Amino acid sequence: MERTKFEEALLFAIDAHQGVMRKADRSHFILHPMEVATIVSAMTHDEDALCAALLHDVVEDTDHELSEIEEKFGAHVAYLVSTETEDKRRDQPAADTWLIRKQESLEVLRNADDQLVRILWLADKLANMRSFTRLHAKQGDSFWLGFNQKDKSKQAWYYREIRDIVSDLSDMESWKEYDALIKIVFGEEE
Repeated sequence: MERTKFEEALLFAIDAHQGVMRKADRSHFILHPMEVATIVSAMTHDEDALCAALLHDVVEDTDHELSEIEEKFGAHVAYLVSTETEDKRRDQPAADTWLIRKQESLEVLRNADDQLVRILWLADKLANMRSFTRLHAKQGDSFWLGFNQKDKSKQAWYYREIRDIVSDLSDMESWKEYDALIKIVFGEEE
């Protein structure tokens, strides 16, 4: 039996992230893209969006190239993945480049015409916020010490900016949950 594009993307992502653990909670990395795909599936059944959810960290965090994603999964999946792929500037310390990387990423999100980009971003950041909420409940604000950007206020700025950019999705339960978790982890805005 031939595999679907989604099944191929899942297998590709599993292989690409094999043996990698999440920075914050030391869970198997593949659980994150699987959660992102699950969140995306609550907002759309678009196969490209679901594949991109599984693959969204592959180019940024592994040795795979965007051209490989395009060859295997098509131009639209590669485009969606590209919007989630930061220029890591591997020749510089990640903490030193955090702000510019986030500013560049936000600009990509602001300029994207494809609603699936906003859906993918919302799903990715909601998965992050769920993890942050669990870590915050266990460790308080000290969990930020495990990140490149340890300043909670800068993290709050970034996650709130994303919320505001994807506010056209505010009628969706995923956006409402994201907004609620931002308030739990970062507090109410002043």
